[in-house]
Amino acid sequence: MDYLQGLNQSQKDAVVQTEGPVMIVAGAGSGKTRVITYRVAHLIQKGVDPFNILVLTFTNKAAKEMRNRITTVVGPEAKNIWMGTFHSVFAKILRVEAHKIGYPNNFTIYDTDDSKSLLKSILKEMSLDDKLYHHNYVYGRISMAKNNLISVTEYQQNEQIQADDFASGRGFIGKIYETYANRCFKAGAMDFDDLLFKTNVLLKEHPDALNKYQQKFKYLMVDEYQDTNFSQYLIVKKLAAVRENLCVVGDDAQSIYAFRGANIQNILNFQKDYPDVKVYKLEQNYRSTQNIVNVANSIIANNKNQLDKNVFSDNEEGDKIKITRSFSDNEEGKVVAESITQERGNNNLNWVDFAILYRTNAQSRSMEEALRKLNVPYKIYGGQSFYQRKEIKDLIAYFRLTFNPSDEEAFKRVINYPARGIGKTTIDKMILAADQANKTLFDIACEANQHLDNRAATAVGNFSIAIQSFAVVAKTSSAYDAALNIAQQSGLLKDLYDDKSVEGLSRYENMQELLNGIKEFSEREDIEDRGLDVFMQDVALLTNDDNDKGDNKDTVSLMTIHASKGLEFPQVYIVGLEENLFPSQMALNSRADLEEERRLFYVAVTRAEKKLHLSYATSRFRFGTLVNCEPSRFLDEIEPKYLEIEFVKKQQNNSQSFGDERSQWQSKTSKTEAQQGDFFSKPKVATSNPIKTTSLLAKAHVPSAGFAPSDTSKLQVGQDVEHERFGFGKVISLEGNKPDIKATIFFKEIGQKQLLLKFAKLRILEN
Repeated sequence: MDYLQGLNQSQKDAVVQTEGPVMIVAGAGSGKTRVITYRVAHLIQKGVDPFNILVLTFTNKAAKEMRNRITTVVGPEAKNIWMGTFHSVFAKILRVEAHKIGYPNNFTIYDTDDSKSLLKSILKEMSLDDKLYHHNYVYGRISMAKNNLISVTEYQQNEQIQADDFASGRGFIGKIYETYANRCFKAGAMDFDDLLFKTNVLLKEHPDALNKYQQKFKYLMVDEYQDTNFSQYLIVKKLAAVRENLCVVGDDAQSIYAFRGANIQNILNFQKDYPDVKVYKLEQNYRSTQNIVNVANSIIANNKNQLDKNVFSDNEEGDKIKITRSFSDNEEGKVVAESITQERGNNNLNWVDFAILYRTNAQSRSMEEALRKLNVPYKIYGGQSFYQRKEIKDLIAYFRLTFNPSDEEAFKRVINYPARGIGKTTIDKMILAADQANKTLFDIACEANQHLDNRAATAVGNFSIAIQSFAVVAKTSSAYDAALNIAQQSGLLKDLYDDKSVEGLSRYENMQELLNGIKEFSEREDIEDRGLDVFMQDVALLTNDDNDKGDNKDTVSLMTIHASKGLEFPQVYIVGLEENLFPSQMALNSRADLEEERRLFYVAVTRAEKKLHLSYATSRFRFGTLVNCEPSRFLDEIEPKYLEIEFVKKQQNNSQSFGDERSQWQSKTSKTEAQQGDFFSKPKVATSNPIKTTSLLAKAHVPSAGFAPSDTSKLQVGQDVEHERFGFGKVISLEGNKPDIKATIFFKEIGQKQLLLKFAKLRILEN
């Protein structure tokens, strides 16, 4: 029981309460991971069989860290806990139970690229406009349906869904969803969303399977519960229904994934789902200074929809939070880069102690340019995953086809790579033959002489024989030997080796690195099954966080705020704090969206341990045009006593509040260009109309009765329009091509704005 001695009272109470429903509300930096791991260790110490404990996380990285910590307390027994991501745990269950819902147990798991590739093929076959039915949009629509457990039939029969699709001009999405689902089933494949969707189907339609896992998992724990979607919520609720030994851990203030389907109501309503729940609040922040915690609290207090808690810190008070204003995004990058260099030298820090966080990936440009000019090493966090590189996906496609010849996407990817003289015409003939005979492409390849001319039949037949031979070797070989055989006999290794360009050498090295990783996997002693098929499943279930393993180099980290969740740094710079950027313009249509943006800001602030720097620019290039910007409303929500204000061009009194600074800025920007020069250097913008500065405190526009966006596909220059938030205006110019046409509009109340028509939601007024 020594492990309990290092816990504060709230943490200890949460750890020892093992029976019945429990909710642990864990503020940022409050030792959440320690509580989860010690609670599991405590269950085992009490005599609970580890095989009866299920712990669900959102990344394999988190699961690995927890398992390692539990091992230090209870020893090797920790290996027997069912612990992993939702997708990995339920993929494991489906490997056993898939036959009950009509799937082979060796089903392929499609990653996002595979799914989108299949959708592209379907859209092409259906002769649909790929701009209107963009595969990203269609994929997102289908994904959201699955996350909400809406089947193909329910999607097609739901009047509201159909009305929405037809209103957007996309009435065929239901048919695309049906075709996509049928093609996945025919290929013996499940996409990521299917792993949860099909688990729900299994538990709903097969009571024996539900009962089996209800009896098996006597204790359930869910990490980051605020990030669960409806599908995940329902699985957990079903599995815990018998004993209700369910412990959820999370922080509603860090719920930032609504765009992925996460539903904050799952944690907000947990007490309604389980009236007997015991609630424990971890409110002491061990990570950040008191000033940083106070700033975070003053921000999140503006959200109405939240659980009550009082996060505090006993750490040092720390420096005030510095807000820097620059006159352009490039100047902002320069100021941040210079500040990092100065802070590093003054405080004897390493580059890795700094992080720059931004709302959108596009903002990294000005930061990168400024860092390069000062020779500051940096890394873009969340860049392309090793497993997303073309050469890696090519070899893995061969692996997939070896174990599941029905995998259509893998088949199409490698049938003619390396080149075998099998052209598009031949592949199209095979697809047609497969559809007519209701067979897989691999079936047709094995019968090539019946469907193709002699030359094509020989090439396709040889390919099918090669795949079958790979399968024979894989059954009796280690993962490494099977992988090496496929890499060599397929011709992939030779093709990359023969490319003597710099890029070719890099790709060959990547291939060798993959084989090295498989070699290491083959020699692991902590798992029983070390076959190539198991390795493939591990790769398929990696999350973005797991893919970015980092190289441990001393570099400044650049990343979006979404990517920063779960990380911490001694010094953090949050840049681009401007209206319509952060909060995003897309988030200003509803309170729910705005509150999610505020939670995103809260997450960003709480990444900082010692120092927090906030910055914004008064002008920024957007879509090639320099536009004036105003400070984010979130800055106004911070209590001034925690802040230090700094202007790039003129140092002001540090005791000045941000509210006072905003008033000065607004009054100054309404004066002449010469007068503005006294306050800060403002870049000149060529425009036919003066741009008025918006006051955030001004009365908001009230939309006209019955306001409804018009079809803007035929919008013309000179037309009068109404925007839900900006009010009435006139179209000054239109530029770009569909679907990315930009309209420059002069609004009566706020001046000139440039909007993307596909997002603008304008009502066209009759002239």
